[in-house]
Amino acid sequence: MPLTNQQYDSILHKYEEKQNRAQRIRLQKKSEIYQKIPEYEEVEHSISSVSVAQAKKLLDGDNNALLDLKQTLHTLSEKKRSLLLRAGYPADYLEPAYDCPLCRDTGYIGNRKCQCLKQEIVSLLYEQSNIRQILEKENFDALSFTYYEGEDLARFQQAVATCKSFIRDFKTEFANLFFYGSVGAGKSFLSSCVAKELIEEGNLVLYFSAAGLIDALSAASKSEPPRTEYGLYDCDLLIIDDLGTEYANAYTVSQLFSCLNARQLNRRSTLISTNLSLEDLRNKYSERIFSRIISNYKICKITGPDIRMYRKTLKNRK
Repeated sequence: MPLTNQQYDSILHKYEEKQNRAQRIRLQKKSEIYQKIPEYEEVEHSISSVSVAQAKKLLDGDNNALLDLKQTLHTLSEKKRSLLLRAGYPADYLEPAYDCPLCRDTGYIGNRKCQCLKQEIVSLLYEQSNIRQILEKENFDALSFTYYEGEDLARFQQAVATCKSFIRDFKTEFANLFFYGSVGAGKSFLSSCVAKELIEEGNLVLYFSAAGLIDALSAASKSEPPRTEYGLYDCDLLIIDDLGTEYANAYTVSQLFSCLNARQLNRRSTLISTNLSLEDLRNKYSERIFSRIISNYKICKITGPDIRMYRKTLKNRK
């Protein structure tokens, strides 16, 4: 489920509150310094006076006014720094204490969303999807090979090794993963394992059912102007679970291709799981999507018993 405009605006409102809080704290500190170091206030007033005087000289044609101003301001700034240090304060005591020094609590660095804003968006999406609760149960600590044997075991072990290699090299090697095979054999479980590990390493991971992804892509494309702040195109890893269960038509297939293609061009990793066979995948989606996946994804076939049904049967026997 994508964010609504109202939810996105509420996130930005939080950023405004952060900026206001940082400025209030700074003003309180400045009042404290003015009381304890009267000379500091005098220096600040001097800076204002000098700036006005030199600006007038510059307007009057004094070509040296700007250089003189820079030198004077540097001297006065050093004096302020010295006054703070002598009084036992750190030199940056009056700098605003932003939660995120990179974007100064604006959420943006230039025209780009800051990492902290992306994380806020992802966190809200997680709250909507309950993914955090899922990851508490589905992770490598809960991994078991006891449900598999023979060729199924070999495939699952290889898939686990591929996942761990993908996680280990995530920062240095661009790659995508594609899981297909038997229903309930562990594809979504391994997707959750990868998600949890990468989230804990500080990566931005979005986890969507295929139907949820189509809804998000549709909402993003239909908004005015088109919006991509859900992170679908630029999050570190996009996980698409149960591809093939969504309603597919020419429009949704086109939306899916655009997303996968953009992420590939931007070298942003994608993990897809599906119960479809490769032949069914080719028949259900365009040749372009099939080709993208076969050419650019590490393919893992996962087969075995339906673990969910197996556990349910065991539980009913008790």
